[in-house]
Amino acid sequence: MANSFLGTGWSFPPAFGRISNGVEMTSDELDIQLSLRILLSTRKGERVMQPDYGCNLDEMLFEPMTTTFKTYISEMVKTAILYYEARIDLNSVTVDDSRDAEGVIVLIIDYTVRTSNSRFNFVYPYYITEGTELKYVK
Repeated sequence: MANSFLGTGWSFPPAFGRISNGVEMTSDELDIQLSLRILLSTRKGERVMQPDYGCNLDEMLFEPMTTTFKTYISEMVKTAILYYEARIDLNSVTVDDSRDAEGVIVLIIDYTVRTSNSRFNFVYPYYITEGTELKYVK
């Protein structure tokens, strides 16, 4: 794992192993998928040393599902991946709004790992309504 040519990094969320007495590490394609998840769930400005890192998908909450909205999200994701995930070539970003009535948009990211020329896809569910799992408490 330490010699991975695709990179090795901390698992996300960070976890510590009892047997290894250290941080759990991920590598190869799993590290790329975790990196994409972190990139899409990070708000710009959250990282002090990289203030432009992230995607700001949370700004899209409650927006009406239009072609313009879907195109905007797709371009936002493409730009973030272009700048912050150099290990892959992006083939396509598809915005699936078939679950829009449930408040869920699914982003399907099809990519090719540059060093191995292997194709993968990453599915990221984006919830367009906040607080859907909260219950009213008296």
